[in-house]
Amino acid sequence: MSTAQICPSILAADILKLQEQVQAAERGGAARFQVDVMDGVFVPNISFGLPLVTAMRRATTTLLEAHLMIVQPDRYLEAFAQAGADLIIVHQEAAVHLDRSIQHIKQLGKKAGVALCPATPVHVLDEIVEELDLVLVMTVNPGFGGQKFIGYTLRKIRQMRELLEARHPQCEIEIDGGVDQQTIRAAYEAGARVFVVGTAVFGYAGGPAAGVQSLIEAAQPPGG
Repeated sequence: MSTAQICPSILAADILKLQEQVQAAERGGAARFQVDVMDGVFVPNISFGLPLVTAMRRATTTLLEAHLMIVQPDRYLEAFAQAGADLIIVHQEAAVHLDRSIQHIKQLGKKAGVALCPATPVHVLDEIVEELDLVLVMTVNPGFGGQKFIGYTLRKIRQMRELLEARHPQCEIEIDGGVDQQTIRAAYEAGARVFVVGTAVFGYAGGPAAGVQSLIEAAQPPGG
């Protein structure tokens, strides 16, 4: 059984200590990093944009995700690719022509992911699932860090795992929201393998490296 991949969310990092915190998370075993891009329209918050993706590209050589929680994501795909994102995630709810968005990302030489909000059903990806590199199941409503994990999304993770095992097993399942040392095991057992984590990494009492290590250990039983 594969090891859980921890993807620290820069939303929870101390931006004044960005490189130091990123390096610490890497020492702990972080597999990738995510930049949460919010526009105050699709979600009720404003966060980061292209300059932070550029800065993160300088700070790390590991896989870098740009999670676009924005309206009209097609307008910015090329810019985020040029800024250094390796994997670009758009929301099904925000992409009017989802196939066009996915094909554009791939034409830019990047991996393509689609995010689903908690109340969006798995079946909306039936027609396009074979085209995806990653599906992000939101386990909170997007827009803010520090929210509580929504329990019913575990059923959705299981449904997504069944769909992908049947039709596209190479596609990764990532979750985002309320993931910590207490919730990660259930999500791993449901089928998620990539975990976007903010506070439980950058706010961990022992520091980011220890936070990542504790999450990897919490995800899987001994010998799992």
